[in-house]
Amino acid sequence: MKAVRIHRHGEADVLTYEDVPLPEPGPGEVRVKVAAAGLNFIDIYQRRGWYKTPLPLILGQEAAGTVDAVGDGVTEFRPGDRVAYAMVLGAYAEYAIVPAARLVPVPTELSLELAAAVMLQGMTAHYLATSTYPLKPGDVALVHAGAGGVGQLLIQIAKRCGATVIATVGSAEKAELAKAAGADHVILYREQDFEAEVKRLTDGAGVHVNYDSVGKETFLKGLNVLRPRGYMVLYGQASGPVEPFDPQLLNQKGSLFLTRPSLGHYLLTREELLGRAGDLFRWMTAGELIVRIDRTFHLSEAADAHRYMEARRTLGKVLLVP
Repeated sequence: MKAVRIHRHGEADVLTYEDVPLPEPGPGEVRVKVAAAGLNFIDIYQRRGWYKTPLPLILGQEAAGTVDAVGDGVTEFRPGDRVAYAMVLGAYAEYAIVPAARLVPVPTELSLELAAAVMLQGMTAHYLATSTYPLKPGDVALVHAGAGGVGQLLIQIAKRCGATVIATVGSAEKAELAKAAGADHVILYREQDFEAEVKRLTDGAGVHVNYDSVGKETFLKGLNVLRPRGYMVLYGQASGPVEPFDPQLLNQKGSLFLTRPSLGHYLLTREELLGRAGDLFRWMTAGELIVRIDRTFHLSEAADAHRYMEARRTLGKVLLVP
């Protein structure tokens, strides 16, 4: 089969489109014929070596497709079933081996492309808004990168929870996307100082929670816009990793909470996985959650797709299609 692998860490040109052996499912595993794989910033972190993984490596942690073969002991799925998954490496390929326990069924009303587009980013937005800091009516949330894949979904789910949402974006075009997702206020961070604007919009009170996927460029200023006992939820580092700091700073700025969550710790049981994915699929089929696919690249164009994401030009989800 064809797959995209890295043999060393580095820039996008280390992504190699090549032939690899067709994998066989072991006990409890399923071979999925990939219809579409989702791109995420964690793929870039792994490619660069920021997140260490053994090499050579087939990147990609999210896909949807059809069951092609099942291993011993698998009874829940059979060939032809429509499925999706996240948090399992190997999606940048024509076929992927996935533990059956990590697969979720995809409703017939939903395209496999949309299912692939929502698994990692959608479940991330779901746990951020409903579990890490469970939003409620009256809360004010700051969402950085509000026009990105997670950002647009997080805004929509935050509004479902009754929160007021302030989003930051990098361009007027992205501002329209954040507004369409439901953001109450949008800050163009290249033209406005987001710290000053958030304080103005909240009459100096600050926000209850700051959802930050940008990292280095926004983190320290982001602490300044939290109200006392506010939550800094740092869930990504698109601009680079946050530099070490003295935890006493959290005290000085209002007894703040800081967490660095990841999706895996919010999918600890199969019930949790099915619950989060089930909510997303139900909202999507009802037209209550809009997933915007920005661009689709062929699997052989994975390097171009990575460059596109790293330039922070995305206006929604980026997919790779074998």
